[in-house]
Amino acid sequence: MHGTIGLREIRKYQKSTETLLKKLPFQKLVKEIAQSFKAELRLQRSVVDALQEAAEAYLVGLFQDTNLCAIHAKQ
Repeated sequence: MHGTIGLREIRKYQKSTETLLKKLPFQKLVKEIAQSFKAELRLQRSVVDALQEAAEAYLVGLFQDTNLCAIHAKQ
């Protein structure tokens, strides 16, 4: 039962066009990581948006795989 609810939620997030992570904290994290590679590196907004979209897609897929493993293990 819980697995079905989890899968339903995951599908909802996969279809959503809204961001799952808050933009400002994500942007700050990206800038902090980028600064560790090159001090004066500047990123366009579209680059940060693309990174956020990719990160969210990865996380949703990871949660889906985790949920399927839990269902398989009957947890």
